Amino acid sequence: MTILLFQGEDAVRRTRSVIGNIGPDRRGGETIRDTYGDLIIDENDQVRYFEPAVLAAPTADEAREKLRLWAGYSDTDGGVLENVIQYQPAEKPQRTLVLIKPENFRFPTGRPGNMIDFFSRTGLFIVACKVHRMSVAQALEFYAPVRETLRSKLKDVVAAKAKAAIEKELGLKVGPRQEQQFGEILGPIFGDNQFENIIRFMSGRAPAECAADEMNKPGSERCIALVYEGVEAVRKIRDVLGPTDPSKAPPGSIRREFGQTIMVNAAHASDSDENARREMGIINVGENNFRQVVEEFYGKV
Repeated sequence: MTILLFQGEDAVRRTRSVIGNIGPDRRGGETIRDTYGDLIIDENDQVRYFEPAVLAAPTADEAREKLRLWAGYSDTDGGVLENVIQYQPAEKPQRTLVLIKPENFRFPTGRPGNMIDFFSRTGLFIVACKVHRMSVAQALEFYAPVRETLRSKLKDVVAAKAKAAIEKELGLKVGPRQEQQFGEILGPIFGDNQFENIIRFMSGRAPAECAADEMNKPGSERCIALVYEGVEAVRKIRDVLGPTDPSKAPPGSIRREFGQTIMVNAAHASDSDENARREMGIINVGENNFRQVVEEFYGKV
């Protein structure tokens, strides 16, 4: 079971209107229960099967009481699920991390849920879920392996751009040797700039814009961190996600459908068992702040 907390103006009524009611005569398919709920009544008008799909409090008072109740158990019952999936003796399950990136939360949209639907095609299980605001320090550690890659990989790109700009603006002919030198000089600088842009995109601030005592504070950008478990979890998730560059992703992949650029590419997924463990440690997906969120709104439980 997953508990979702919604906050906003008229949150109870608006949430209930999306969830809808359930009855034997429903036909609209316009609500969650219309689509996913199930109710079977026999010839004697007795309920034989009932699956409401979603439960939600009908009033603000009931929402408060239920949330305070759940908060009382959250310290022991929350976090990452352990040993809840049965495997065959020969099967070797993996865990992998997915981050649904900040661009999907700039305005109210169904994109995050749609992406989770895409990932469900893998048949893997979600064993942890967390709304996360990445700090600058976390972003620096998380993307540290990318930094040197950017500094070296972008040398040819920046060299070609510098050559074209100089030839156009100054009317000079730039030879292969000079172009290579441009790459050696400007490549690391350009790579560091791109790295800072990634940190700003994920946390809301670049390291240069952040005071030392603010490095570990939660950033202004939101993402959803998900841990998937199952056989070949790393490969299966990355197959559905698609390549880093959305323009090269195959039709039907998440990045083809929802990505825009190499950086604004919808979601991140770990590329190996080792990196999955490292990234999950940085994000601390098992952190359980359910009680804290409830108490900040309603007071001490």
